[in-house]
Amino acid sequence: MDAFLVRMPSGSRYWTVVDDELQVMPVADRYLRDLRFGRSRAELTTKSYAGAIALYLRWCRRTGRDWSTAAGDMGLFIVWLKYSSAGASQIVVAGPGVDPVRRERRINGVLTGVRGFLAHAVAAKAAPGWVLGQIYEIASTQDLPLEAQGEDAGIGYRLGARHRLQEPEVEVNRASDEEIVALLHACRSARDRLIVLLMARVGLRVGQLAGLRRCDAHLMVDSRILGCDVEGPHLHVVRRQNPNTAWSKRRSSIWFPVDFLVVQAFDQYVYERHEFLGIDGSDFLLVNLFRPPLGSPVTPDAVGELVERLARRANLDRHLTPHMLRRAFGSNVADAGGSLDEVQRLLGQKDPRSPRPYLRPDVRRLRAAVGRVPSPREHGEETR
Repeated sequence: MDAFLVRMPSGSRYWTVVDDELQVMPVADRYLRDLRFGRSRAELTTKSYAGAIALYLRWCRRTGRDWSTAAGDMGLFIVWLKYSSAGASQIVVAGPGVDPVRRERRINGVLTGVRGFLAHAVAAKAAPGWVLGQIYEIASTQDLPLEAQGEDAGIGYRLGARHRLQEPEVEVNRASDEEIVALLHACRSARDRLIVLLMARVGLRVGQLAGLRRCDAHLMVDSRILGCDVEGPHLHVVRRQNPNTAWSKRRSSIWFPVDFLVVQAFDQYVYERHEFLGIDGSDFLLVNLFRPPLGSPVTPDAVGELVERLARRANLDRHLTPHMLRRAFGSNVADAGGSLDEVQRLLGQKDPRSPRPYLRPDVRRLRAAVGRVPSPREHGEETR
């Protein structure tokens, strides 16, 4: 069993699961197609889920289990995931000192895809209904944090994952201001500087950045001329089917304010783009200027390669990723006095808990916070 990329006649793509004879697994294929086109999930999501389902079906085949009822042995599947490589032809018995093949985060990702597949199979009558009780447990919404319970104080119920490994807490990393400046100095074109600023000063994800169209940039002080009610310079991010596989995670469109540095970088890039392409090129905002096919939209992978290349050129002593620039933006907003709801909106996140991993306070802000705490002596003087 393996994941397989499918290209539809319309140009849309999704990932499915095939066996060794390249025969499609029907139930998995229906689930993944519904995930991609019915629920409008990203192509990369179907790739991740197809890989997870393929691992589950491979385990079932090698252990002689029926995939539709093997959920009762999910604990054994987790052990297999932890210690067996994808290409292993035999079941591996783990002993003391054996290093795991997959860590907790990766295993939890596989379990998420398998749970969705089995729930779909139950709904499609391809698996018995009791399987749901093996992969989910009923939990009260009152167990959720207050921020996630909503305004309705009534008791509700939700399905909680029965199998989930405890992931070790890892400090979220961010790019420092010095590293961002070094990246900007390492840029050799206005386009590259704009890409860095859109991540470090606007907080865009790679998929949002690579999917921008020229009509999404409203950089005039008064956007009413363009038929837009948003005040000040800003960008609109819209979910679209893009040929460069760029994809916005948000289903609804959202706008992001931009400052004078980004507006200035836009102006320089527009001049550079016209110098190389004239009026040619696609409607995408960020396009290839220095390698063929000229004028075609940059891809999300190309943005990651650019950041990596700039970090090497700047002689930075560690590896940087585009997401570290986004984290830097969220942390800098908080360091400048931004509230949690402001950070949440500027990062384009709906869940009030989502921005918390992005916030890595500056050491000076932490010291200032301690300095604002009154001493016991001051309390004593007030009570006299």
